[in-house]
Amino acid sequence: MTQQPFIQVKNLTIAYGHFVLLRDISFSVNRGDIFIIMGGSGCGKSSLLRVMTGLTPATGQVLIDGTDMLSAPAPVKTNLMKRAGILYQSGALFSSMTLAENIALPLQQYTDYSPQMIAELIDLKLALVGLKGFGDFYPSEISGGMKKRAGLARALALDPDILYFDEPSAGLDPISSKLLDDLIRDINQSLGTTIVVVTHELPSIFAIGTNAIFLDADKKGIGAYGNPTQLLKHPPNDTVAQFLTRGGSHA
Repeated sequence: MTQQPFIQVKNLTIAYGHFVLLRDISFSVNRGDIFIIMGGSGCGKSSLLRVMTGLTPATGQVLIDGTDMLSAPAPVKTNLMKRAGILYQSGALFSSMTLAENIALPLQQYTDYSPQMIAELIDLKLALVGLKGFGDFYPSEISGGMKKRAGLARALALDPDILYFDEPSAGLDPISSKLLDDLIRDINQSLGTTIVVVTHELPSIFAIGTNAIFLDADKKGIGAYGNPTQLLKHPPNDTVAQFLTRGGSHA
């Protein structure tokens, strides 16, 4: 099946005052990709993710299915954002609410589903991430890896077309990190969800990435673009080769 660009970043510049973090970058994410945004400390990975999710003003365009979400009217932008789910580094669960109550929030806010339907969907999403039966638990009662999976269940609540991950393996041990990688790949393959992941973790990059960009802090732009395994075999420059073989700088 011919792949088609689903997300297009065009001529994007991100600056804080007079400091330019990224200048005039362009790339595309194909429908069904697990797309990796990688690079060392201070290269702009998380800032780029924030812009792609519509949270930070910038010059340039971020097109979702052909619509620029940065310049779209508020109702259109809201609809585009509802098509995406986000898993933050910490999981960002509300500590005073159970896992079920956390997952219910977007369903209560953005749908007119009945309480029974919402309860059924909560059970389904928890089962999907391997947390069946944990709906009544509070975030403080579960492990770090389970919190990440609970955050993923909430991100999946509205059946998004796109999932964004900000350093999903941060703070996890190698086993929990691999389990999360496996879950990301399973969701991509079973649901066809387009996934964008910010990470510097080499095992994750090579295990799940189908396409990637490497952000170069010195160039303030894209230092490499392509499949991570192919970039490892044929690095375009020494900076990329060092990052992909030694881990580079930590974000």
